[in-house]
Amino acid sequence: MPADAVLHVAGARPNFPKAAPVIRALDRHGVRQRLVHTGQHYDDRMSEVFFRQLRLPEPDLNLGVGSGSHASQTAAVMTGLEELMVADRPALTVVYGDVNSALAAALVAAKLGIPVAHVEAGLRSFDRSMPEEINRVVVDHVSDLLFATSPDALAHLETEGIATEKVHLVGNPMIDTLLANLDRFDVAGIRAALALPERYVVATLHRPGNVDDAADAVGLVKAMHSVADHLPVVLPLHPRGRRHLENAGLLSHRAMRVIEPLGYLEFVSLVRGAAVVVTDSGGVQEETTMLGVPCLTLRPNTERPITITHGTNRLVTRSTLAEAVASTLATGRLAVRATPPLWDGAAGERIARIIAATLR
Repeated sequence: MPADAVLHVAGARPNFPKAAPVIRALDRHGVRQRLVHTGQHYDDRMSEVFFRQLRLPEPDLNLGVGSGSHASQTAAVMTGLEELMVADRPALTVVYGDVNSALAAALVAAKLGIPVAHVEAGLRSFDRSMPEEINRVVVDHVSDLLFATSPDALAHLETEGIATEKVHLVGNPMIDTLLANLDRFDVAGIRAALALPERYVVATLHRPGNVDDAADAVGLVKAMHSVADHLPVVLPLHPRGRRHLENAGLLSHRAMRVIEPLGYLEFVSLVRGAAVVVTDSGGVQEETTMLGVPCLTLRPNTERPITITHGTNRLVTRSTLAEAVASTLATGRLAVRATPPLWDGAAGERIARIIAATLR
């Protein structure tokens, strides 16, 4: 690795739409780069298809860590990255989001005295029972450049005592990817491929608080069946929690359709055509905000409150989900929506400009 190269570390499907515009923009600035895929998400549907569809360069290294507990997964990434960074020391390590790969890379780089840049800094749910919340806080506090997607993130970082000169409000690079691919989203095509009616619900469910416990899975399945009483539900099911949900009888409702995870283009096409989305994912909250699709987030909190104040998102519980779906379907989509500040398709360029200036 050239001594002045930027090292990007990505490992899970939410990382790739965030990294793609940053990598392209840095390339335009003439910055030498390397990309490591940790393999946290490791099969084609969970990662490789994103590289193809988003025209990302092939990774220079794939650590292939696979699944495992938080400790074993983080340790495997740290071990692999330490060997790489000691042998070929990068000028800057860029990490994305709140997954274990980001935490591992940030810790290794910080301990080796290598500067760290965190894309999507400052998001907070204030719920320490979420593993991702621990990752967010730790990564931000060891980072040298913090790229925030929304104004609320700036306030959180200031409250935590992080120096303001490290922090930059740049917008949301995942929205760069969405806007750049608007003409590639084929709602009619995905609807036909899955034999869906004109109106349907999309669900994405994978958070530990929803799917890791068998008793929780029973309650979740009951709530989702109540949604399927209104409209057919299509659920691209993450491997996490699949056994508990299926054992709880997820497939016993005739209007519940479980499919394998989709590629980026297919999934966002599916979401764009939905009458309503039920999710516990952070990124889906942001995508629905930009697409104007009503979103019901099945969580007690969100680290992305801007999707509520500027978007179409609201928080629901299992007990209120069916009523929320019914009222959302009756209301339909809002004709006019606010756009969060700087969610304009230029976040990658802003990030690249700051990184290039820092390296100089």
